[in-house]
Amino acid sequence: MSKILASLVVVAGLVVGGRAADASFQASLLPGAALRPMTDTITGFSLNLWGMNPQRAVALGVINGSYGDSSGLSLGGINYSERYTGTQLGLLNITSSDFFGWQAGGINYTADIFSGFQLGFLNYAGRLTGLQLGLFNMAAQADHGMQLGLVNLLPENRHWFSAGLANEGAPVTVFLNWRR
Repeated sequence: MSKILASLVVVAGLVVGGRAADASFQASLLPGAALRPMTDTITGFSLNLWGMNPQRAVALGVINGSYGDSSGLSLGGINYSERYTGTQLGLLNITSSDFFGWQAGGINYTADIFSGFQLGFLNYAGRLTGLQLGLFNMAAQADHGMQLGLVNLLPENRHWFSAGLANEGAPVTVFLNWRR
């Protein structure tokens, strides 16, 4: 029994030692000039001039970058990520895949699925489920989405109110557009 337990401890140590470490604090001037390497997941607080780590944390900086599945709060001039769950507050918020939560800034861009609330001057979602509130809003597709702004683009709505007011608006509208 003790040999089995010892073997399990050794295997667990190899598995844990073989994956990237988690760190509760990161300070970064540049991705390569930081307290923690880019492979470490930050699970607490990150202070960045330009940071680039996967995170489950609060990131405060000029440029906050993350890759893989990240979550938390990113507050910075530029926030960019692959997949993110949480809140991004910045002048420019970019997500190259999916975003779930709240993006607020000058420009908010989510390439794939956006689910939540975008608030900004210019908002873009590849596939919208939620609300876009801004001067210019665009969603390539929408599952259940609403756009409130000066110009609202939803090209998936191919006709002008053809499905009736209950299901969809139009490809381009002023003030309000939707799809359900």
